[in-house]
Amino acid sequence: MSERDDEEREFDIKWADGAAHKEPSARARMLAARWKDNPPGPVPFRGEPEYRGSSGRSSWVSTAVVLGCVAAVIVLLGYVNSRGAY
Repeated sequence: MSERDDEEREFDIKWADGAAHKEPSARARMLAARWKDNPPGPVPFRGEPEYRGSSGRSSWVSTAVVLGCVAAVIVLLGYVNSRGAY
């Protein structure tokens, strides 16, 4: 690109950014149309945490499984290292 093209492009960007009226995005128009008849209710900044009991396991069981796997890997690595020392 030539220097003149860069200047024209920069002018176009400044002209577009400085426009008095900017058209909203398609999503903004869609939400405005939807909320015109049915506005959304108030939403707290940090709502109550949702109950996540659908998995069937409690958090301590998951923790025990992870710690058991870590212990098994440590034991396996120790066994492999002791076999290689002979």
